[in-house]
Amino acid sequence: MARNTMKMILNDFDSDDKLQLITIAAMEEERLNRERCSRRRSGSIEGHAVIYRDRVQGHERLYRDYFSETAIYPAHLFRRRFRMNRSLFLHILSTVEAYDPYFVQKADAVEIIGLSSLQKMTAAMRMLAYGVTDSVDDYVRIGESTAIESLKHFVKAVVATFSKTYLRSPNNDDISRLLAMGSNRGFPGMLGSIDCMHWKWKNCPTARKGMYSGHIHEPTIILEAVASQDLWIWHAFFGMPRSHNNINVLDRSSVFSLLTQGRAPPVNYSINRNDYTMGYYLADGIYPQCATFVKTISSPQGNKQIYFAKAQESARKDVERAFGMLQARFAIVREPARFWKTKIMEDIIMACIIMHNMVAEDERDDNGLDFNYDTISESLPPVSHERTPELFEFIQNHHCIRDRGTHSKLKQDLVEHLWTLHGDSL
Repeated sequence: MARNTMKMILNDFDSDDKLQLITIAAMEEERLNRERCSRRRSGSIEGHAVIYRDRVQGHERLYRDYFSETAIYPAHLFRRRFRMNRSLFLHILSTVEAYDPYFVQKADAVEIIGLSSLQKMTAAMRMLAYGVTDSVDDYVRIGESTAIESLKHFVKAVVATFSKTYLRSPNNDDISRLLAMGSNRGFPGMLGSIDCMHWKWKNCPTARKGMYSGHIHEPTIILEAVASQDLWIWHAFFGMPRSHNNINVLDRSSVFSLLTQGRAPPVNYSINRNDYTMGYYLADGIYPQCATFVKTISSPQGNKQIYFAKAQESARKDVERAFGMLQARFAIVREPARFWKTKIMEDIIMACIIMHNMVAEDERDDNGLDFNYDTISESLPPVSHERTPELFEFIQNHHCIRDRGTHSKLKQDLVEHLWTLHGDSL
């Protein structure tokens, strides 16, 4: 009907008038199409709604509240909300900003100032500390997708810049300090305690749930760690699925790699007039009977064994305390993970461990731990960085680690040693 009416109207005009009328109709139709498109779209992505958040005001409020010389919130509130002291936060900020240009404040194509490095890192830290994204939008003035992007860039930068220092194997000074701590607790030669933690994976793909689920039918990923009395995490191995147990994880981790390669600093100590050349970790009952593990006695007989079991189980809680502190400090590893890729989860948990160690180092003088380093009579030789030993030496070192005879002898010597130190006071 409309086409017939249009034909009747065009028949009343000559050819020039018809051309002009058609041109006007086409221009009007194009204008109407542009209006419909403009109502549907408001941003670079179709269907994306733009919210004017006033980023500059958000930066100014954040700086005025926490980072100015006359900050509104005092230092103890900064420590509670950012999980670290202000000086350490600014040190991480400057290092990350120098490493990744993503955190440098820039202007977009229309000269609108973007988010500052303070806003991006604050959003990332709040997500790590509280485990949610919506809580940072109304204060930091950052959208959910940008906050997640900032988190991914931040954890990658932290792992890349600080892992060599804060995820290192113990050096000579570290071993001296660890041996002093162990000796003061009645465990000469102890380098820490070892255990595993599980992180639930909420968004585990359906095709992989069977591999990442255990007897409780919830997909989780395992973290193996070694921690000392000051809650410093010396070793972290992450990525094994829940279908594995602690022994399988141990076989695939690198906790004894330096020792088997002959490049670990020697640890020489004497217990009950017997000499030992390898340090050990306190472990629970599932771990194998190795010369590098000291386990509790499941059914202790007599006062000596009862006291040893109590002392071992008490000191072994260091790694569990470290897990608890890590989850309390960074709620994102306490709540089920909502990411789809294990690589992102690995970066997140490693970054949390690194910052956990940085906080432990920054606040080490405040925790009241004071050790007598003079108890280590001999200085340790420097760490060897020569080539990996030959296969025969590698196998020999591996057999020394797995020696059950040394494991039993070491445990018995520790039972006698602890009873000699504290038996009279019981």
